[in-house]
Amino acid sequence: MAHLKEVVKAEEGETYDIELEADLLKANEELAMKNRELLEKNGVMTIDVMGSIGSGKTTLIEKLVQALRKEHRIAVFKGDLTTTIDAELIGRHGVEVVPINTGKECHLDANLVRKALKKINLEGIDLLFIENVGNLICPADFPLGSEKRVVIVSVTEGPYMVVKHPFIFMGADVAVINKKDLAQTMGVEIKNLRADVRNINPEAKVVATNSRSGEGVQEVIDALGL
Repeated sequence: MAHLKEVVKAEEGETYDIELEADLLKANEELAMKNRELLEKNGVMTIDVMGSIGSGKTTLIEKLVQALRKEHRIAVFKGDLTTTIDAELIGRHGVEVVPINTGKECHLDANLVRKALKKINLEGIDLLFIENVGNLICPADFPLGSEKRVVIVSVTEGPYMVVKHPFIFMGADVAVINKKDLAQTMGVEIKNLRADVRNINPEAKVVATNSRSGEGVQEVIDALGL
């Protein structure tokens, strides 16, 4: 049974955009720290999931929810420009989902997450997934208060997505190379993508998955320490 909450929407002038001045980026960081303090106070582990449109973020989160819901009390924040389509897909697994619509903005920010946190009972959960808006650029500069950050890239995006978007991988705790079953068809070497991630961020754990089938999902769980 889905538990879809009311949509959180960005008000005019409320979303922090990547082109705005440094003081607003600093303000976002300060709000992110407050979010982190609030989440830690309530014993909630929070994971920010980032990646391009179509990389498989929603599918991976669905698989993680299915695998973990018996052991964890889970909620999900689903960032999107305007719709609740993916939020409804996640909600069918019986977890609380807060859709966050950013309008025209290409990322979530700490302020929107703070608004979403008011929609749920933090004492009733211990694990929160935040699916960011589909983008490999903007979210890198906007921490949300999460404990860990996951970046997903799919082999269907080509062999150079990691080296073309190094900044988002610099802050990743786990990098997921998704749609591994299509690697040969696409002419993409997973070992090369793995090496690209490690060259940028040697500390990141790298996992190859086929999220649709569930292959590699347990390895993602292990990499996150769940």
